[in-house]
Amino acid sequence: MTVLLVLLGGAVGAPTRYLTDLAVQRLHGTVFPWGTWSVNVVGSLVLGVVAGASPPAWLLTLVGTGFCGALTTFSTFGFETVRLVEDGDHAAAAWNVVGSLAVGLAAVTVGWVVGNGLGQ
Repeated sequence: MTVLLVLLGGAVGAPTRYLTDLAVQRLHGTVFPWGTWSVNVVGSLVLGVVAGASPPAWLLTLVGTGFCGALTTFSTFGFETVRLVEDGDHAAAAWNVVGSLAVGLAAVTVGWVVGNGLGQ
């Protein structure tokens, strides 16, 4: 059952990531990876809300592991950061690393507080 929940969440999270990345990147005329940045921050927020709410294990597996696991992407974050460095855009690469970590941690924290309030 656990594997099916992860597969179901991932089946929704992966296309959501792809479509969101495309839509966000179309809005910006820069090489900065705003699409990946956005899905990682939103995924952190969603995971914080769900984990903070202390849901049943099946829901945490479906949303936290399946959906958020497929929505967010560390490998693309790493690849895009290296690409920025290779293109000589060191400031954008540094912003991608520092900004992603800082805003991602803030988002999961806010999500946790909100989820904790919902779970009470």
